[in-house]
Amino acid sequence: MAHSHRAAVPPGPSGAPGSPGTPGSPRAASPAARRDAAVRAAVARGLLSDEHPVAALLDVASVRETAAALHAAFEEVTAPGRPVLHSFAVKASSLVPVLRLLADCGLGCEVASPGELALARAAGVGPDRIVLDSPAKTAGELREALESGIALNADNRQELERLDALMSPGALPSPSGGRSAPPVGLRVNPQLGGGSIGAMSTATATSKFGFALQDEGAREFVVRACVERPWITRLHCHVGSQGMPLERMAAGVAATYELAEEINRAAGEQRIDTLDIGGGLPVNFGSEEVSPTFAEYARLLRDTVPGLFDGRYGLITEFGRSVLAKCGLVLARVEYAKRSGGRPIAVTHAGAQVAVRTVFAPEAWPLRIAAYDGRGLPKRGAPVVQDVAGPCCFAGDLVARGRELPRLAPGDLVALLDTGAYYFSTPFDYNSLPRPGVYGFTLADTGTDGAAGTGVDSDGVRFATVRPPQTLGELVAASGGAQRDALTAPRP
Repeated sequence: MAHSHRAAVPPGPSGAPGSPGTPGSPRAASPAARRDAAVRAAVARGLLSDEHPVAALLDVASVRETAAALHAAFEEVTAPGRPVLHSFAVKASSLVPVLRLLADCGLGCEVASPGELALARAAGVGPDRIVLDSPAKTAGELREALESGIALNADNRQELERLDALMSPGALPSPSGGRSAPPVGLRVNPQLGGGSIGAMSTATATSKFGFALQDEGAREFVVRACVERPWITRLHCHVGSQGMPLERMAAGVAATYELAEEINRAAGEQRIDTLDIGGGLPVNFGSEEVSPTFAEYARLLRDTVPGLFDGRYGLITEFGRSVLAKCGLVLARVEYAKRSGGRPIAVTHAGAQVAVRTVFAPEAWPLRIAAYDGRGLPKRGAPVVQDVAGPCCFAGDLVARGRELPRLAPGDLVALLDTGAYYFSTPFDYNSLPRPGVYGFTLADTGTDGAAGTGVDSDGVRFATVRPPQTLGELVAASGGAQRDALTAPRP
């Protein structure tokens, strides 16, 4: 995509673009400054148009910074030499180039379906860095994981029975090339209760996930199952995500650690050698601040479960939303501005099709909205209470209600902030609205990367297409266009 339009980089302290490493340089810019520069450049390059009035932007530098913070947080508390696999929850961004970027940052993949496994493989993630979790694995999925060397966590007794059959002598080909059988774990539910968002709480008394440890006889069954099956070497626990307090998350890890210790005592050896502590770190959607941080959580775990880090256990994490949420935004054009019942309403092109959780559960999933003018510059003016609506044909398609923003007008832009996870990677096909294009952006030093074909002009912003915007032809094909006459011909 070649465009001759240019946008300005954030000025340095003297008003001119900074040099590398200085506070005013693109590389040293804050995430908010990088975002503003990317919005200006997106407008100048024509990433938004009549045909594609909504686009998603991902800050590559922010992704790398967040991944580095995750690694550093656990390196601080983990015993030297003990392995830690940070596996990214693919459901939070089911986009191959994003998974490839995260792999380049040292993250593996946690997958929960054949599709997510295919995406991880397409991103070049090796089987030894993939963990399969799902409450509904088919026998074929289990066999494929075992044959491919992919770790998996069994969710229930019936799944364990399927694994018994698969792990019996001769049921699977012998591992080749000196490769040992893949690790198998059990997912447990300590039944600690939920958080503030019921749908995100996975450790309730009746959760569909894992072996419910407080049910009658369940704990004894898990201990016996692990003692009788030497190939079970892991335990997995994930008590919930957004809306879950850190203390409850840490309590779930503590319960899993205590169960591992009990199993190892019963086995007379360290049968359980790895704990998968899940993800679920909540995200602050109310401000620019990253809170809580990975470091805060890792230190809480160290203080709550010190034995976890004494060198006897390997660790796996499954963070998703907290890795990417603050790295991305959805940018949409304001098409109309109207009033109804005295309330100003900005009708935009970003609604339930990209922000389904916010539209249907606004109290649980509020989003910050940033306003820009038609040139991509931050919108100025006195704040006015107004609604920000999407394009879908139902009355509740609102991404912000009664929000104080500069008065929005046709041609302005709105940015749905903190949407780097889930929002633009898993769109909702309501009203057959095409899926928006997703673009990663980086800021380079002006003049250093301006060669033809690089996508960088003197504005210092480089865009890379992660997912092209869906065309109407592609939409029709996905909706059975090639089978148009399947239900009408031949007629009886």
